Amino acid sequence: MSNAYIDKFPAEAKVVKAAFYSSFLALALGGVFGVIQTLHRTDIYRFIDSADYYTVLTAHGVFMVITFTIFFLVGVFTWAVTTSLDRGVEDIRFTWSWVGLMTIGTVMAGVAILAGFVDSIDISASVLFTFYAPLQAHPLFYLGLVLFVVGTWVAGADWFRSWWAWKKENPDARIPLPTFMVLTTMIMWYIATMGVATSILVFLLPWSLGWIETVNPLLTRTLFWFFGHPVVYFWLMPAYLLWYTMLPKFAGGKLFSDPLARVGFVLFLLLSTPVGIHHQYLDPGIAEGFKFIAMTNTMFLLLPSFLTAFTVVASIEHGARQRGGTGYFSWLKSLPWRDPVFAGMALAGLLFAAAGFSGMVNAGMNINYLVHNSLWVVGHFHLTVGTAVALTFMAVSYWFIPQVTGKELWNRSVALIQVVLWFIGMTFMTNSMHRAGLIGMPRRTAEPQYTGFEFETAVGSVGELNAQIALGGVLLTLSLVLFFANIIGTAFGSRSDNLPDNGYAEALSGSDDAPRVLDNLKLWTAIAVVLVIIAYSLPLMSIVDRGGLFGPDITAFPANLESVRFLAFAVEHLGTAALESAGTLAWNTLPEVIR
Repeated sequence: MSNAYIDKFPAEAKVVKAAFYSSFLALALGGVFGVIQTLHRTDIYRFIDSADYYTVLTAHGVFMVITFTIFFLVGVFTWAVTTSLDRGVEDIRFTWSWVGLMTIGTVMAGVAILAGFVDSIDISASVLFTFYAPLQAHPLFYLGLVLFVVGTWVAGADWFRSWWAWKKENPDARIPLPTFMVLTTMIMWYIATMGVATSILVFLLPWSLGWIETVNPLLTRTLFWFFGHPVVYFWLMPAYLLWYTMLPKFAGGKLFSDPLARVGFVLFLLLSTPVGIHHQYLDPGIAEGFKFIAMTNTMFLLLPSFLTAFTVVASIEHGARQRGGTGYFSWLKSLPWRDPVFAGMALAGLLFAAAGFSGMVNAGMNINYLVHNSLWVVGHFHLTVGTAVALTFMAVSYWFIPQVTGKELWNRSVALIQVVLWFIGMTFMTNSMHRAGLIGMPRRTAEPQYTGFEFETAVGSVGELNAQIALGGVLLTLSLVLFFANIIGTAFGSRSDNLPDNGYAEALSGSDDAPRVLDNLKLWTAIAVVLVIIAYSLPLMSIVDRGGLFGPDITAFPANLESVRFLAFAVEHLGTAALESAGTLAWNTLPEVIR
């Protein structure tokens, strides 16, 4: 008799399975549009008009980085909470309600995007993933996004309900690590989505409906990036959760340090949102001083990233040495590289290290000017969401799908080929994208080849770069075909009692070694909110003062400069006090964590 997830949580397994299958459908759609745009842009094979390229690009972005990632996230988080708390959700009907909201929102936004291919339908949403004004989408697109985000809010409330119920029964117990990671991630998400919710509900949706005539493009753009950078961590943090809690298990060992994992997630909660302006270094309406502050804040994010790298690698090394590995580096040979779950997750982490280096270039103001809006940026986020997230999610699916279906994986050899093929394809694609960005090749254009102008490459040629991008795109498409073949083969297989037990890795240094202040979610939420106020209050007031709340033809608010000076004075002193408090807490907490 197996002890799989479906055996203990049959109702919840249906929810997790529905979330995974929804994410896979979005992955399939996004993959199709991805290879179309790759072949079109590189001029290898074209069968669509260049005007439709932007609809293709919008569909690829929304289906891949919103629908695929977040549907998979809610499945993982539901598994994490129920498994670590060892209890089902409080009301399965409530759980299905947020699945329904997210599904309806996805269909609405998807219809608005895909209708752009049909001239006879007066609906379109070719506004790209960032949906900047003055690009305007049909109201159906914005309403779909609203429902989708509200669905995630309800999902978070569902997981908090489970934790509160568990806490009443276990008042003195520490929050289990997977649940702690889910809760801190959702607090960050609630804060971050305030920006995009305000942008859509107050400005873009009324503008699309014709209720207001104009919007302030810089204001809505800034509100998007208020959300746009933390959404990157919303994709990454479930991958981190899996690296911390599952990868050591697949490696045959234990998590190196539960306390360090908690510190990392607290820092992500505090630092992910106040840095969005670093995406706007070339926006002329934001003062350079605000951009410099955003750059400084962004550099602090290196700390939790390094903590994650150290803890995960140490955990993997422990597993390798448990399997007989020796030496400074020879232990790497003892890892289970023939296991597609481990291999895929480990390779995803390897390419994510490269993403960290290109991310530091993006974060620095002066060198960002060289690569801004170039293909370098596309190469960077294909290493983050396209590899660290997507490859981790696909690899771990080979463990999750048997857990929620009760069926053995169809073919482990095909799975191993699939994850390696994705790694190779993404290596080709992102290498050439970064190199193309360094010579100034632009992103978000169907026609990067200009008449009377040639890009000068230091090594190779533009043709070679395009060939690498196209080759990478084709390999990624083949990898997706193998992935779906395996998932479909598993889904139509027969039930098995020979499944691995559900669970996650134990820790060498457990939760009892972590200072209790780390579990004080109210404290970290308050500090996170204060840091966001410090980072965004003055830039937003400045943008409104210069360009108007609804555009330059509308009287700006606030008009009273004395009130601005007073607020600046208050925010400065409030920020100083908050940073001093955070510094004191960090100084008192980290020595205990290290010991």
